[in-house]
Order: sequence, then structure tokens, then C-alpha cells
Amino acid sequence: MQRRTGDGFMRCSDGHVRWGVFGAAGVVFVVREADGPVVMLQKRSAMAHEGGTWSCAGGALDEGETPYEGALREATEEVGELPPGGTKLLGEYAFVPATDWSYITIVVEVTERFGNSMNFETDAVGWFTPDDVERLPLHAGFAAAWPHLRPIVETPSPTT
Repeated sequence: MQRRTGDGFMRCSDGHVRWGVFGAAGVVFVVREADGPVVMLQKRSAMAHEGGTWSCAGGALDEGETPYEGALREATEEVGELPPGGTKLLGEYAFVPATDWSYITIVVEVTERFGNSMNFETDAVGWFTPDDVERLPLHAGFAAAWPHLRPIVETPSPTT
């Protein structure tokens, strides 16, 4: 079965216009290093909403897609193939400002750093400590989510 794309703006039940007909999702990738965790962020291009700011890879969900599936699909489109070794879901944060729209940010551990600018939406990819993230010019939505995401990033996973 072919899914319908969720690309497009919609007027949500709270009156705001947001991207993602079926909602949206993003992913914060985490690598556990000797000095602590680092996270991947992408610098949004001038062609993207709030260009010049840093955020996680993400975008509109397709019809029937879970936030996990959609976030990883969007990341592959924007920053490249995931490293070998799989992913480990650490947690998520849901921004639900309306009854008919949400943005779910998942936090996923990977085995090694990866990523490059893969399309017009991304100017750069970087890996940052949680303290470094605090000093970056962040996309407004990501800035609002970061205080909820940081504790997930900084909590050691049971196997590390």
C-alpha cells in the first residue's frame, strides 16, 4: 500500500497553521562518548522555516506512519543513512498544541557519529554536547523542546 505524503500546511484546531497534514516528527541522535553524550543537530538552510537555526532532523509524517518511522525517514532524507549497528530508542517528547496535530521528537542512540547535508533543507550537520546546544541559535520549536529532551539525552542507557 502506498502512503499519501503528509507534506503540506494545515490550519490546526487551535487556529495556527503548521507543516504536516498528519502531524510531524523529528529525531535527536545520541552517541555515548568517553566525555559524555553528544547529539546530532542540523543547521537549517535559508530554504527552510527559520533558516540559519539549529534543530533536529524531522518533518511531516506520511499517512499511517508512526512518529518513529517518520522521524527516521526524514533523517535519512536530510542527513543520510544511519550508521550500522541499529538504533536504540531512549525516549520521546510530544508537543501537542492542538487536537488534530502534534510534533513528536524521538531520542535515539546510535553507535557512531554520522551525517552530511543531503538536501536543500540542511546547510550543515554537527555533533554537540548538551551544554553546546544551549549556546546555539536554535529553531524556536526545538528550543522549546530541548529542556524536555536534554534529560533523556543525559540519562545513561542501561547497557552503557
